[in-house]
Amino acid sequence: MNTRPRKLWVEREFDYGRPAWMFPLLLERLRGTPARVEDRILELDPEQLIRKPEHGWTILENVGHLVKVEELWLKRLDDYDAGLEELTAADMSNARTEDADFNSMPVIRLLRELRYARGAFVERLEAMDEPQWTREAFHPRLKQPMNVIDLMDFAASHDDHHLAAITRLIHQ
Repeated sequence: MNTRPRKLWVEREFDYGRPAWMFPLLLERLRGTPARVEDRILELDPEQLIRKPEHGWTILENVGHLVKVEELWLKRLDDYDAGLEELTAADMSNARTEDADFNSMPVIRLLRELRYARGAFVERLEAMDEPQWTREAFHPRLKQPMNVIDLMDFAASHDDHHLAAITRLIHQ
């Protein structure tokens, strides 16, 4: 297993101004996240799901975090719809994840919640037309404009970040 230092999510940089042709590709990537998570964890031993690493979250906490962050993605779509100049800021303390006690929840429940929450995000995106995809608003933490397609890429990269963390935990 690769032991090189990993970049924290908040340390990552992103390119912006994604072209419209990427919309359907990113939509499929987002749509597939719940299945990818389920494929990785459904058959794991329950003890492995809640094993606490030295740093970071357990597998179930990572999945629960993905559930919680879906609300932010939806709020940001609301921001675009309302024509706001700045997107809703994320709670960088992750208090909702920390306080949720995901380790006591059945894995099936968390997977169902992720599928439902992501379905709502995908449904909202599917209802958009091409002019809506390129609307821009300022991302408060990254200090630059982001269009809807950029938001989709950002959300998909966030999914991948947590899937990679889950994979590391599986192999520990």
